[in-house]
Amino acid sequence: MIERGPRPVAPFSHAVEADGWVFVTGQMPTDPDAPDAPLPEGIVAQTRRVMDNLAIVLGGIGLSLENITMARIYLTALERDYAEMNATYQSYFEPGKLPARTTIGVTGLAVGALVEIDLIARR
Repeated sequence: MIERGPRPVAPFSHAVEADGWVFVTGQMPTDPDAPDAPLPEGIVAQTRRVMDNLAIVLGGIGLSLENITMARIYLTALERDYAEMNATYQSYFEPGKLPARTTIGVTGLAVGALVEIDLIARR
């Protein structure tokens, strides 16, 4: 568990490392400093919060977004939110240095989120 990390919404670790591979649990758009606050409104704000939470978790174990090798993104409104989520997500990476990725449309996410992202990183 990462001390400054977001409060888990279920029983899990923020990240688990095995042989230099780091598996980061899906992060929600909750505010680590105010976990009971309402979620940000809209896909852009929620994607930013999720990416910032992932950066907090990775930073807590001495890594950064540059260490990501694979991301999985879950969207509750895939058709509506895909383009805006893509633009926001992409802004967190250097051009041409994107991790592998899968995006999946789902019927619902914990805490009523619009987006959740989990990932694999390499130390």
